[in-house]
Amino acid sequence: MLDLMISNVRIANRDGPFDVGIKDGRIAALETNLVSDAPRQDMCGCFAFAGFIDSHIHLDKACILDRCLICEGTLGEAVRETAKAKSAFTVEDVYARAARVIESAVVNGTTAMRTFVEIDPRAGFRSFEAIRKIKHEYRWAIDIQICAFAQEGLTNEPETASMLDQALGDGADLIGGCPYTDPDPQAHIRWIFDLAERHGVDVDFHLDFDLNPANSAIPAVIAETQRRGYGGRVSIGHATKLSAIPKQEVVEVAMRLADAGIAVTVLPATDMFLLGRDRDHLIPRGIAPALLLATHGVTVTAATNNVLNPFTPYGDASLGRIANLFANAAQLSRDEDIATAFDMVTGNAARLMRREYALQLGAPADVVILDAADPLSAIREVRLPIAGWKSGRQTFSRPRACLLPPPG
Repeated sequence: MLDLMISNVRIANRDGPFDVGIKDGRIAALETNLVSDAPRQDMCGCFAFAGFIDSHIHLDKACILDRCLICEGTLGEAVRETAKAKSAFTVEDVYARAARVIESAVVNGTTAMRTFVEIDPRAGFRSFEAIRKIKHEYRWAIDIQICAFAQEGLTNEPETASMLDQALGDGADLIGGCPYTDPDPQAHIRWIFDLAERHGVDVDFHLDFDLNPANSAIPAVIAETQRRGYGGRVSIGHATKLSAIPKQEVVEVAMRLADAGIAVTVLPATDMFLLGRDRDHLIPRGIAPALLLATHGVTVTAATNNVLNPFTPYGDASLGRIANLFANAAQLSRDEDIATAFDMVTGNAARLMRREYALQLGAPADVVILDAADPLSAIREVRLPIAGWKSGRQTFSRPRACLLPPPG
């Protein structure tokens, strides 16, 4: 006997509506007019999918606008102001701010995320301890990967490398680097890969975060990925230099990234806020050309990055909103391109994180219902989630809005 039935839902690229039968936390039936005595929740023809996947977020430094001064709105200022603030972070403080973002992400339909956690002499292990606790205590609603992250360099601060090594031994899921903040970006990249190999974990870099085409770190990451046989286990975020070079050069980089098995994440809310500050007209969007990369075989995703801090002084952890922002900034209009924008915050992001993702028989019963007809309307109209389940257990509900006209 089924434990639950989510009935009358639409599923992408399938004629329907469907009923989803759940047993022991997995999808046990998926058919029209399913007959069962199990408790039934009628979703009134709304769109069902396996939830949004946030492939790049910083829970540890979210919601700190009240502690930072934003005058320039530049990347350098954001790094400096956050570095000052994090010296005073406590475990309890990080936990409370991260919980606020997690709960917003869950009710906005996110079922999994990768969060970067800064570990260095200023942050210590306080943020890491808090996010490990978040990961454990919110596992009923969301799966969290923790990326031990070197935001402020390695060669300039070797102590950070030993701290990252310890974090990987204490439960971090992967390692992340930031070559553009290191005096020796090439060595930084090698050190991060060395730690990844030592612990057998994946790698995720923040890099090429400016609009100067020169001195890209991508060739070094490609070379190390191929030399170490790390294809399919490496991703890079921002890569905004790619927005500042001609199309044919992007195509050449795309083919190399695809051949090496390196994924790319664009972060439109942050990239558009921080970049182009030196221009007084024709201000660039500064977003890597994700659809062009995808056309040449690169796994591309879009993600939140930051929420309410000097890197991104707004946000609600809604990936539907992020995908819509990306689609708008990238000037997408064709149905197939809007569908790709949806994939960038769902299936592509799951592929980047190397996790199972599908609404199909035997899959985990991670189900989110959007007040939408299909993925296209979900992104074009930023339609809201109205219910969600994690491993077959309902995690949130948000009743559909209704108008209340005057009587008579």
